[in-house]
Amino acid sequence: MKLPWEARIAHAPATRRGVATASVCALIGVFALEALLFHTNLYPSILDPDSSTGLFELILHREQSAQTTEGRNVVVTLGNSRLAFSPKILDQRGLDKPYHLRTAGIAGSDPRVWYYMLRDLDPTRRRYRAVVLALDDYDDEDRGSNPDNDIHDLHYVIVRLRLSDAFSFARSFHDSALQWQAFRGIILKGTVFQEDIRAFLAHPIHRFQYVKLCYGGYAGWAYDFQETTRSMAGLQIDWSTLQVTFPPGADDDQRSTVESFLAHKPDPQTGRLAAFRRLWLGRIIDLYRGSDTKIVFIRLPRGPIPRPDGLSVKRSSSIRELATRPNVLLADEHAFESLERPEIFKDGMHLNREGIAQFSVMLAHEIARVLGPLDAHHAL
Repeated sequence: MKLPWEARIAHAPATRRGVATASVCALIGVFALEALLFHTNLYPSILDPDSSTGLFELILHREQSAQTTEGRNVVVTLGNSRLAFSPKILDQRGLDKPYHLRTAGIAGSDPRVWYYMLRDLDPTRRRYRAVVLALDDYDDEDRGSNPDNDIHDLHYVIVRLRLSDAFSFARSFHDSALQWQAFRGIILKGTVFQEDIRAFLAHPIHRFQYVKLCYGGYAGWAYDFQETTRSMAGLQIDWSTLQVTFPPGADDDQRSTVESFLAHKPDPQTGRLAAFRRLWLGRIIDLYRGSDTKIVFIRLPRGPIPRPDGLSVKRSSSIRELATRPNVLLADEHAFESLERPEIFKDGMHLNREGIAQFSVMLAHEIARVLGPLDAHHAL
């Protein structure tokens, strides 16, 4: 007959095996639930449209839907909030031919985000006559913040990221802590959706109604949108001292955008912007290798008062380097310089209503010039 302590010893291995089995089953259950909710369209279909992830998905859905009705001569543009043109103005003025311009750009985005937008927007690489990529400059000027460490990109594209992207996407961040955050986010997407999930659980009925409203009305809202008429008329910058004279009544947004985007001292030039551009713009170009689709770079208006060329030393021009590759075209660097006037900017970075109207017309003409006339085959 075994003593009590001998019985406990004999039972211990079985107990440990039971705990281990239960732990493994629980882990499998967690990953299964994660896969069901977040690696399918189940939860992404009810994301808050006002979030960065939700807005990315809303724009992607709008442009995918447009592909069913648009013709073959569509040109899609990508950029951040500084790329602002009005398709409605182009339609009204008869400037939607021979090329029809659409936008898949999103505020706050960069080439890393554009790559994943295009990868799912044009899986055949045959849908667009051209892809236009809008940039602040053809030269590479590093700023205080480095784009390779912008973790917001993870939130924009998390729905589009596949398990096979985990290592390459994570490695594109410079900081090791951000690399781990990006890698973990792709494997366990629920960690990225935490804030959105909390908001959904607080008001689930409202979320369903709002998602339905946005997916039904966003295309029309964007088409009819009119920017503010406020301007930066009266803005002056003394570039020798970086002293700014603001227009009377300038608000915080106008002041902060001028100071951060224009009237700032040159930052140390590390080469990280150039490396980031070569990586992600290079990947976009590689997506369309062997395709008839052209890649076109344009330089946006630089601001209400552009920074002098000699204010900082720009060591490279990754855009001009990339433009030597097949199927890549470079728009006239000076095409939009006539728009660099305070009266047609709403702040230090963005065009106002009149600026957008003028830019829309000039953009259509410049794209038509760069791509040239359609031949008989492409005109179908």
